[in-house]
Amino acid sequence: MKEEKIIIPANGYLMLLVFLLLLFGNIFAMLYYENPAFIPGIIIALLIAFGFLMVNPNNSRVLLLFGKYVGTVKQNGFYWVNPFYTKKKISLRASNFDSERLKVNDKLGNPIMISTILVWKVNNTYKAAFDVDNYEHFVRVQTDAAVRKLASMYPYDNFADEGHDEDITLRSSVNEVSEALEKELEERLAIAGIEVLEARIGYLAYAQEIASAMLKRQQATAIVAARHKIVEGAVSMVEMALDELNKKELLVLDEERKAAMVSNLLVILCGDKDASPVVNTGTLHQ
Repeated sequence: MKEEKIIIPANGYLMLLVFLLLLFGNIFAMLYYENPAFIPGIIIALLIAFGFLMVNPNNSRVLLLFGKYVGTVKQNGFYWVNPFYTKKKISLRASNFDSERLKVNDKLGNPIMISTILVWKVNNTYKAAFDVDNYEHFVRVQTDAAVRKLASMYPYDNFADEGHDEDITLRSSVNEVSEALEKELEERLAIAGIEVLEARIGYLAYAQEIASAMLKRQQATAIVAARHKIVEGAVSMVEMALDELNKKELLVLDEERKAAMVSNLLVILCGDKDASPVVNTGTLHQ
């Protein structure tokens, strides 16, 4: 037997009636006739009592007979099985696992702290019971291994200035990274009959020794990007101003005056502080 076998045992309520009739009937007969010949009947009744089995919703019982797999009971209810069966309980409920924060290196070699949140449940009781030693411990170990592998496949962030222009990063590509993590875990946990319901990054940050430096770098990148947008907008505004002056013929400027005007407008638009106006009380060329 290499696969899970679903079985439905005998009705437990019917066997409970047989047990009560057999037990109390033999006790009454032994006392009434004062004959010890009814003692074996009492022993058989007590033996029957060991066969009662109750399965709660979203639970299962794996049945073994002297080391041989007999089957799995998944349907909830009250049953009776062979008293010599060994009954192993395996939960079919969804379980939530929040891994520890691991210190690993990303694709670029930067040390990061990462953890994952995994939602899983047992799908194949035979594999969970017999193909691995402890399926819950197996889930924890394989989850840590999958997270380490995932972190080495992608960079933490995208640094185009160093030539590392990555489409998928751990910080920004949440959906893509979660899909890759789920696929990796499904392959690893299939041996234990585990179904992965959800897997995603629960915590992500740079390691403490480089966190401060990386924060300054992110701030510098943001400042450069903002300056780039400001300059781009300022050039467009200067171009529009010159076009409007030429179109409406309000003022004719030579190349030198145009250069001065462009310089002044760029200083005003790109400066961090408000510009101080200078009032010209002379002529236009003085």
